[in-house]
Amino acid sequence: MLVSVLALTQAPLALLPHSPGPYIALMLIGFGVGILGHLIGARLLVAVGVVLIFLGALLFPFLANVTSDRRPPPIEESLPSE
Repeated sequence: MLVSVLALTQAPLALLPHSPGPYIALMLIGFGVGILGHLIGARLLVAVGVVLIFLGALLFPFLANVTSDRRPPPIEESLPSE
């Protein structure tokens, strides 16, 4: 059962972009919605803005990196020359 649920979530998560542009745009939209919510006094718009910022800054980029098969090369530590 759990395996089938994970298989269903892998396909949509594979569609997440690996470039920062869409995530930055989502965060900027979230800031705009939050500011608009503050200006007109709508708590729901402020909450939606905060959720959009959270999605664009943390959750979606994290999920894109976790589900990616492309891994960055390991960082080689430079050893002091003797």
